[in-house]
Amino acid sequence: MNSASLKIALVQTDLYWKDKTANMAMLEERLMNLEAKVDMVILPEMFTTGFTMDAKEVAEPMNFTTTKWMKQMAAQTQAIVTGSFVVEEKGDFYNRLLWVSPDGKIDFYDKRHLFRMAGEDGHYDMGKERKVFEWKGWKIMPQICYDLRFPVWTRNRLQDSKLEYDLVFYVASWPSPRISAWDILLKARAVENLSYSIGVNRIGQDGNGIPYSGHSAAYNFKGETLGFIESKEDILFIDLDLDSLQEYRQKFPAWLDADRFDLR
Repeated sequence: MNSASLKIALVQTDLYWKDKTANMAMLEERLMNLEAKVDMVILPEMFTTGFTMDAKEVAEPMNFTTTKWMKQMAAQTQAIVTGSFVVEEKGDFYNRLLWVSPDGKIDFYDKRHLFRMAGEDGHYDMGKERKVFEWKGWKIMPQICYDLRFPVWTRNRLQDSKLEYDLVFYVASWPSPRISAWDILLKARAVENLSYSIGVNRIGQDGNGIPYSGHSAAYNFKGETLGFIESKEDILFIDLDLDSLQEYRQKFPAWLDADRFDLR
């Protein structure tokens, strides 16, 4: 079923350090008490543990506890539920975003750009595939945190004379000292890709003493702010309109002049 409107819940929260049970219980209570019916729920990066390099300690296989919990939440909310957690697969570890639909179908995206300044590249394996998911007539690209700094990977390319996606979203654990870059780049991704752009970041302080200040936000294709949360626990409800996006692309077809390139 196609829909010109897409209603999204951006869940900005503190996280219990490496405590999956506590995080899932806290998030379940919030999702079961949403103030409005939505089409999609976005959770932060590594929402079951916080951003940790202890991959072997916290990892789990696919279709285990976190996957089953996400399937349950998607079925109960009748919405897409998405966010990343640590997955082990054949001895490799991934910062993996799951895309779980109400009917139980699952897709995923593995983080491409691993944050070397925290040693993520030494503990996790790099994702190799761009993904675009479809939901209710929308084409949606998932990204994870550090991916935000690399516009070529996110570039909205032409496919069959149409742009590849309508919405790009980032789940993140983006620290407070660099939050101005987060604000700038989220808006830039919207403008340069003629798409909606959403970022969901956590708040609080993790087990390594690193502070996070949220700034979860949604921007339209002009870079205008549709919603913004500062440094507090909250759920931001956003309503996106596909018709206005398509109308703007027709009136301002900058995408027709975009440079062609191949990713390697």
